[in-house]
Amino acid sequence: MTTASIASNSATGGCPTPSSRSAASTAVVTMQAYHVLKIDGYSRTLQVERYRALCSYPFSAGGRTWYIRYSPHGMNHTSKDYISIYLVLDDAIAEPIMAQATFSLLDQHGKPVPSHTLATRLLSTSTQYPMANSLGFEAFIAKDDLKKSEHLPDDCLAIGVHVVIAKEAPPIAVPLPPSSDMHLHYGNLLASKRCTDVEFLVSGETFAAHRLVLTVRSPIFVVKHFGPMKESANVNDVVQVDDMEAQVFKALLNFIYTDTLLEMDQEDDATMAQHLLVAADKYGLQRLKVMCEERLSNHIDTDSVATLLVLAEKHNCCGLKKACIEFFSSPTALSTIIEADEFQYLTQSCPNILEDIISNIVACQLEKAVFSSENQEDKSKMVEIRILPWKNSNAQLG
Repeated sequence: MTTASIASNSATGGCPTPSSRSAASTAVVTMQAYHVLKIDGYSRTLQVERYRALCSYPFSAGGRTWYIRYSPHGMNHTSKDYISIYLVLDDAIAEPIMAQATFSLLDQHGKPVPSHTLATRLLSTSTQYPMANSLGFEAFIAKDDLKKSEHLPDDCLAIGVHVVIAKEAPPIAVPLPPSSDMHLHYGNLLASKRCTDVEFLVSGETFAAHRLVLTVRSPIFVVKHFGPMKESANVNDVVQVDDMEAQVFKALLNFIYTDTLLEMDQEDDATMAQHLLVAADKYGLQRLKVMCEERLSNHIDTDSVATLLVLAEKHNCCGLKKACIEFFSSPTALSTIIEADEFQYLTQSCPNILEDIISNIVACQLEKAVFSSENQEDKSKMVEIRILPWKNSNAQLG
């Protein structure tokens, strides 16, 4: 009579995790178990029908129920000369688990035979496909090799099964790099006046700076104030700047060193942004120019729109110009602006800009007219559709 019994040698055992497990770096072993499938009367199992499987009693490993499926004649025609062996999950699972099985033919002393030891990959079970919840080998060992070996004492076949249950390793917590503080270092360099080699005299105030920083950030600035850079240039040369206020130059230097704008009072913000926009355009500081455009776009009103539109036209500020022209589209704003002195300034400074303003106003009015017409047409059709079919199902829409 053929019998199969499962004996548990170790639940957490001293069996090492198989070295063939390629997923070791991405999974954490949570449970190991070692079991032995012992088949007394191996030769009698060869009398079963071809490709039929014999199953062991269920056993527990990793909080799950498993059994071993043993096929003495293989699984199909390809493996008919081999023994097939599989570890099968016998539980319905809500979440996939990761498992690996190592099968070892045991000698008469219960020791694994290295030449007949095979390990599966670390695989994830499936909640949708129960057939995928088995790990093993279709061609574990050739029957002829087993028959010729010394590993069938008293017609007893023993196979060790080492089960590893694992879970996904949590991602390594790599701290995010801190935000860049380079601008703070350059700001401190400017404020400390360390190693400065040039001074600017602006409206009676003196500002120390570094030629190298100015050269890197604004080549145009250097060309306008220094001319060609020469190694023989005197240290602490004084350069006079006549076309800028001291506070504007201070804000300009701060941006050159830190790439940020100084905090200002709400009342001074728009005025400073206008002066900085002019300086940014003059020295080729495009980022500063766009930042000033954005700030000024938030300060457009009936008192400032004409001045800002002239500024945008002179310095090629497309975004600010568009915002100003759209502001003119409001009928109430337009009537107020036309009566103001700033509108006269606008027409004298940029006469061509009037065409853009008029074109935008006309386009807006046409859009409103078309939208209104479509709404009226929709309302008319809506009434006819609701009434005519009720009065006469054959009626046609007029």
